[in-house]
Amino acid sequence: MNEIYNRRLVVGIDAGGTRTRAVLAAAEPGGAVLGSGAGGPGNALGVGRAELTAHLTAALTQAVPPAARARVGAVHGGFAGAAPGLGPDRGLDLVLACLDDAFAATGMAPEAVEVGGDTEVALAAAPGAPRDGLVLIAGTGAVAARVTAGERTLVADGHGWLLGDEGSGFWLGAQAVRAALAALDGRGPATSLVPAVLGHYGVPVTPDAPGWGDPGGPPAQAAAEGVVVRVHAAAPVELALLSPLVVAAAGAGDAVAAGLLGRAAELLAGSVRALRPRAGEPLVLSGGLLGPGGPLLDRVGALLAGTGVRVHPVADGAAGAVALARLLHP
Repeated sequence: MNEIYNRRLVVGIDAGGTRTRAVLAAAEPGGAVLGSGAGGPGNALGVGRAELTAHLTAALTQAVPPAARARVGAVHGGFAGAAPGLGPDRGLDLVLACLDDAFAATGMAPEAVEVGGDTEVALAAAPGAPRDGLVLIAGTGAVAARVTAGERTLVADGHGWLLGDEGSGFWLGAQAVRAALAALDGRGPATSLVPAVLGHYGVPVTPDAPGWGDPGGPPAQAAAEGVVVRVHAAAPVELALLSPLVVAAAGAGDAVAAGLLGRAAELLAGSVRALRPRAGEPLVLSGGLLGPGGPLLDRVGALLAGTGVRVHPVADGAAGAVALARLLHP
């Protein structure tokens, strides 16, 4: 094992709305992956300095054993929300400060450090580590981008939970709550999302209570108010935790849930079309909703079949971050 750590090493980091992942690998092209680690959310627009530093430190501590830390020569990080010019508390400047803190905490001093967005590392995770192509990420949030020579040149959505991320896990969760509330007060059709949402938020389901089946009646009104109070008490992004309930309900035949999945796929495909896709170019699909086995993968792929793009689902951008770190290694 010590002989392995006498080699030149690199680290790739992929940080998104749900988790931060770090991968240790040999520096030579095609070299072995030697370790991996994970921490909490890494979106530079939604996580503060203390939390992001802790999540990076946890991922690096797990991925890079103490004996290997002095051998890490290059690190590339792909971060959701790593936009420049937002000041020290958000975006790119926050990421760089947190990386410095995490390196100090783990005893690492890489010679070369580069930070980019999550779309660039996702594209580089496709076979051959391409530097040109299209990327669509849909997990907690959602963004589509055209990458040219390793840099974003066009972006569609990625505007965050308040203003965009249409078709994302957050969007699905928010729409599930809306559908449940509409069913409770009679504005929308009955759906199994009602008991699913109530159960998620710990609101009692009382089908035997007098008037429970009366939309807008006292029991339904009390249930709706319970959901509203709990949703507003939680961080907005936690709505993304409801997206698996939508997938499960659709799988069990719920028409409302199936409609939400269909609409999410349409919104995501629309973001790709906004990038003016060309036949033959790669399209990387990533994130919990679109990666291998993702619940929207086939739907989005079918909607974009007519564009002629070559679809490559990837689990995350960690392998791409490693590939880009290898390009930095002195």
